[in-house]
Amino acid sequence: MSYTALYRKFRPTTFADVKGQDHIVTTLKNQLGANRIGHAYLFTGTRGTGKTTVAKILARAVNCENPGEDGPCGECRICRAIAASASMNVIEIDAASNNGVDNIREIVEEVAYSPAEGKYKVYIIDEVHMLSPGAFNALLKTLEEPPSYVIFILATTEVHRLPITILSRCQRYDFKRISMDTITDRLEELMEKEGVQIQEKALRYISKVADGSMRDALSLLDQCIAFHLGSELTYDNVLDVLGAVDTEVFSRLLRSVLNRDVPGCVGLLEEVVVQGRELVQFVTDFTWYLRNLMLVQVADNLEDVIDMSAENLNRLKEEAGMVDMDRIVRYIRIFSELSGQIRYSVQKRILVEVALIKLCRPQMETEQDAVLDRIRQVEEQLEKGVVAVRTESATASGASAMVKKEKPKLSRAIPEEVRQVVAKWPAVVGNAENPMRAYLKSARLSLSEEGNLLMVLEDGVASDYFTQHPENKSRLEELLADFSGKEIPVVVQTVREQERFEENYVDISKVIQMDIEEEE
Repeated sequence: MSYTALYRKFRPTTFADVKGQDHIVTTLKNQLGANRIGHAYLFTGTRGTGKTTVAKILARAVNCENPGEDGPCGECRICRAIAASASMNVIEIDAASNNGVDNIREIVEEVAYSPAEGKYKVYIIDEVHMLSPGAFNALLKTLEEPPSYVIFILATTEVHRLPITILSRCQRYDFKRISMDTITDRLEELMEKEGVQIQEKALRYISKVADGSMRDALSLLDQCIAFHLGSELTYDNVLDVLGAVDTEVFSRLLRSVLNRDVPGCVGLLEEVVVQGRELVQFVTDFTWYLRNLMLVQVADNLEDVIDMSAENLNRLKEEAGMVDMDRIVRYIRIFSELSGQIRYSVQKRILVEVALIKLCRPQMETEQDAVLDRIRQVEEQLEKGVVAVRTESATASGASAMVKKEKPKLSRAIPEEVRQVVAKWPAVVGNAENPMRAYLKSARLSLSEEGNLLMVLEDGVASDYFTQHPENKSRLEELLADFSGKEIPVVVQTVREQERFEENYVDISKVIQMDIEEEE
């Protein structure tokens, strides 16, 4: 006889066997007891939490010849037929592969025929979110008003993808993630039945990795048992099979990061890689370790939440006193970003090494938490007596910056033709055509070393208008010649926005204005 996987072998057959979903089980049992059975149910929640299992139990319970307090008896002819998938009363449909309008029309046509035996025809549509819009529309009317002998049970992990018209026609039941304690107790119970010896610490680690999914936990346990068949399953055995790392390694890694020891971090990662550990799981587990460190720092008596041995918890509390909260948050941020990148990367090890170097070298980042870490690093160096030495060149440049800069001076007298144009500059601007007129309004006037008119413009559209298009500069010189009667070459100079004109150039318009006032 072929081997049956644990999650199939121990699939619950009654409501009493369903773990971690008491709020749903109690409601369904009350409905069955009061004969208040709905016509459409929607089971939603993460994978492996019991949606399809509860749907099958409910389908057997409504048709069972001798139903009890915990649902179907499992012994009558109808219960055995449904369990063997030989009953015409329970129809299971995988919407992932049967998602078209024609598939739903077949259901609508079959609904018209009453069950050959039993009370109800139950349609279990798994992954219902995969149905096409046309299929949903075809299902709507039948879902709203099915015959009295028909029950629809829709199951999905992505309820947000269902149309609101479907949601409004169903009783919705949200399946929660199953707690670690519940999964561990269930695994321990099943291992006693199987006669497998396993450490409780190993079971708890499998429960944590399963992340609230009973099916995932049973699959991981099945894998570990097969790898170490015939011997006791220890915590280290589980780590080997799952490619995970012991908590003690994370403690060593954290202390190397706190000491900003890049070679130590990279060397520790080398050990992890040589041991054949899975780097994706390594990143996830270290992020979880940092989360535990954060919780220990903010509150006491969190042993139940952190779920860690007394020895590891004491070590974690010691480390919590060695690091500030904003630093922990920065570490979590970096590794959370890494967790999203590493799954699809070819060079996983390089990504982890870069992340570890970032942890040790906050100057590689510009985020606020990294800046705080850099300030803390300087403070630590000062406490240790490490003084930053300023070089002579830096000192000299700093001293020169303190000296007040002298005001610029004209190298020669202003030519008469330039003086005339500058005095009439408002008229020159008024006679120019747009867009030249707009650009000339923002121009500042000075004198070049050769004695030509120097027009200073901010770097951008205005300066580009003259520097990148010589014909525009030629038109300006023609305009100036009309006002002065002589050719006046123009030199265009661009400056950055933050530069101050007065610090680098003489404003000859002010000089000419002062001369005019003195003559008067």
